[in-house]
Amino acid sequence: MKAGVIGAGIMGKNHVRVYSELKAVDEVYVFDVDKETVKSAKEFDAIVCDSMDELLACVDLVSICVPTRFHLDTAKAALEQGVHCLIEKPITLTTKEGEALLNLIETKSLIVGVGHIERFNPVVGEIARIITNPLYVAIRRHNPASARITDSTVVEDLMIHDIDIVFNVLFDGAYELYSAGNDDLSKVILKFGSSVVALSASRKASKKIRALYIEEEEFTVEGDFMNQEIYVYRKPEQYGIEAERYSQENIIEKVLVNKVEPLKEELKAFIACVQKGEEFTITPAQALKNLRICEEIRRLSGLS
Repeated sequence: MKAGVIGAGIMGKNHVRVYSELKAVDEVYVFDVDKETVKSAKEFDAIVCDSMDELLACVDLVSICVPTRFHLDTAKAALEQGVHCLIEKPITLTTKEGEALLNLIETKSLIVGVGHIERFNPVVGEIARIITNPLYVAIRRHNPASARITDSTVVEDLMIHDIDIVFNVLFDGAYELYSAGNDDLSKVILKFGSSVVALSASRKASKKIRALYIEEEEFTVEGDFMNQEIYVYRKPEQYGIEAERYSQENIIEKVLVNKVEPLKEELKAFIACVQKGEEFTITPAQALKNLRICEEIRRLSGLS
C-alpha cells in the first residue's frame, strides 16, 4: 500500500514517520508548498513530490495535514482523484464547509476519517469500560502557546479533543451548554440530564496538562492522557477521628493500561479500514458534530 501526506509541518512529519514504520505501507509520498519544510521528511525515506496532483496520482490513501483553512479544497482534490482520506481535526474551518464536504463524500465510495487522535489513546477506551453512570466529569487540556496554530481558537485547537470524547464516548442525547473565554482560554459547563461536565482549555499555561476526573456514586476515576495512567478510588471503608482530625481508608486501584502511541494506532486503524472497506472510527459526521459544538461554544463566549 502507498501512503501520502499533504502538509509536512509538525503533525505532517509525524504522519510521515509513522507511515514509514508500518509494515502495511510500501512507500510514503509527501508534498508541502514550503520546499524547505518538506526536506525534513527525507530522513524517513519519503518520496518528495513537486505537486499535490503528483502525490495523489501515486498513492492509495492520504493524510491531510495542511492548515485547517485548506482542508476542504485539499480533501476535494483527493476525493476527485479517488484517494481515501484521513483529515486532521477539525474537519474543516466552518460547519458550512463541513456540510459541503459531507455532501461530496456521500457521492464517493471512499473511506474518509477525521484525526481526532485522542480517541486512540488507551485511556479513553479504559475509561469507557470502567464508568457506568458519571455524575461529574472534568477534563483539563492546558498547553503553552504554539506558533503552529494560526487559524483556530483554543476551542478548535485543544478543547475539540475533549468535545469528541464527551459527545461520542461518554454521553449522548440532549444537553445544556454554558461557556466563557477568549481565543486562548475557554471554560465550558455542560449538563446531560443530571450529569455535569466541566471542560477547560488554555494556550496560556506554563504547565502542560491533559487530565480527566470522573465521579460516580461508588468511585472516582482520575486519568492522565499524557502518561496514559488511570487510578480508581473506591469509597472509604472507614471514617474516624485521630487527634481531632478526620481520617479515612480508601481503596486505590491503578488500572493496567497498555501504553501505545495514539498516532500509530490511528494510522493502523485507517489503513485497516481502507483494506477492509470499513467505516473509520471517527466519521466525518461525528467530526462535523464536534465542529458544531465548537461553534456553539464560540458563539456563547462572544467569539463568533
